Amino acid sequence: MQLARIADAMAGVSLILFVLERFHSPALAGATAFLAIFPGLLLAPLVGALLDRHGRLRLVVFGYLLAAFTYTLIGVLSFFHALPVWALLGVALAASPGRPFAETGLRSLFPLLVPRVLWERANAVDSNGYVVAAVIGPPAAGFIVGFLGGEAALVATGVLMVMGATVLLGTREPETEVASTGNLLRDAWDGLLYVVRNPTLRGLAATMSLFNGGFGVIDIALPVLVLQRLRLGPVEVGLMWAVLGLAGVVSVWLWGRYRSDGKEARMIAAGSIVSALGMALLPFAGNIWVVAAGMAIAGAANGPIDIGMFTLRQRRTDPAWMGRAFAISMALNFSGLPLGSALGGPLVGSSLSVALWVAVALMLAGATMPLFMVDVRSLSSRR
Repeated sequence: MQLARIADAMAGVSLILFVLERFHSPALAGATAFLAIFPGLLLAPLVGALLDRHGRLRLVVFGYLLAAFTYTLIGVLSFFHALPVWALLGVALAASPGRPFAETGLRSLFPLLVPRVLWERANAVDSNGYVVAAVIGPPAAGFIVGFLGGEAALVATGVLMVMGATVLLGTREPETEVASTGNLLRDAWDGLLYVVRNPTLRGLAATMSLFNGGFGVIDIALPVLVLQRLRLGPVEVGLMWAVLGLAGVVSVWLWGRYRSDGKEARMIAAGSIVSALGMALLPFAGNIWVVAAGMAIAGAANGPIDIGMFTLRQRRTDPAWMGRAFAISMALNFSGLPLGSALGGPLVGSSLSVALWVAVALMLAGATMPLFMVDVRSLSSRR
């Protein structure tokens, strides 16, 4: 599982650096990142219904294998000089359904395996798996792009995803009761209604979509900042993402030991504000150390955001709806990332500083939402 997460952390950095290296277009990098993620998110209700009905791990394996095939295909086609822009965008689009299966399937397993009283610590372990991947994956991607080229980084990403999927084969998962009508489309529609009618999940969607929109802009802006303004290389781009991940490891470990009952909304809001303040250093960056400081501050904010969000979503979701509710909720939360990348590409091409300030503004806008839209009082009454 950890191998696949490292590969996933490599994937985004490898793809964006590859497009910037091969096509020299921030706008195309943003469009490619958008197509590699967003269309798959639209399938979230169906993905969730399938996860509830047919088991999670086999569909997680499918998601990783699909991503492995498409990323490898991009690298191979480029190596043989057979990758026009339309083919790049088409293969990126084909990759997009894999993420919802892989991410949602694994995330929805944790509350089924772990007692409720240990959810904060389990979420810390789970979140640390992602931040550890963020420490290893982006620098590895930057190193491979810098010394072997973008094609090699994409192929390496695909190989790691296959290895991660192979580890999951044969693993048993817990049996759970499922609220199903027996009709896939009806189950998907019921899952969408469940999320829409859940005030906490609606509030989380508003919060995290805006916050992740800021990071979607940063996904495009950070490489351009390091490569063009600071005149450094892909290795330094990867290292800056690693700084964010390292700070996140420490933060998640500390916050995972903290009882979050009734404090989740304030944790998410405070973490979002701190993260935005870190990103606000980037427009002033004249050297790599300022960038590193901003990324470290943003990484330190990951702990309260992740623990608060994961625990709150778990407490407000009936176990019989875990697959569908998690798939749709995670898709809504994550939707800001590809939309931010699509917005960030043209913005970076026009003005890097404006793009960075737009990212900060989106994060601050997201920080206001938990205090008004997340219904913590009704959560307390259910415990």
